[in-house]
Amino acid sequence: QVQLVESGGGLGQPGGPPRLSCAASTPGRIFRTYSMAWFRQAPGKERAFVAVIRRGDDSTSLADSVKGRFTISRDNANNMAYLQMNNLKPEDTAVYYCAASPRLDADRGSTYDYWGQGTQVTVSS
Repeated sequence: QVQLVESGGGLGQPGGPPRLSCAASTPGRIFRTYSMAWFRQAPGKERAFVAVIRRGDDSTSLADSVKGRFTISRDNANNMAYLQMNNLKPEDTAVYYCAASPRLDADRGSTYDYWGQGTQVTVSS
C-alpha cells in the first residue's frame, strides 16, 4: 500500500514558479520500484496526463502542453516526487494529482494503482 500526499499548490502568478511535491508513505526501497506521474483536472474537464518519471532509468515523458515549462523529478532517498512548473499560464489552473504505477513503461495511458488527494493550482491572468 502506498499513500501519496501532494503539497505546494496555491495561487500562482503567470511566470510561476511553484513546485509541487508528492510525499509517498513507503520505504525508499519500495518507492523506487514505482513510476511516478502527475495528472491534472481543470474545472469542467477530464483528468489529463501531465508528466511521468519511470522507475529504474528515471526516463520522463511530458504532455505537449507543458513541454519546455514543467519538469518532473524524484528523490528516492526521501520518497518524494516533484513537479517544477515554470512559465505558468492561466490554462495551467487545475487540481494536480500525484500517481504511482509499478510499470517500467508507465506513460499517459497506463493504469496507476495509487493516487493522492490532489492540490489546487490557480494561475491568475
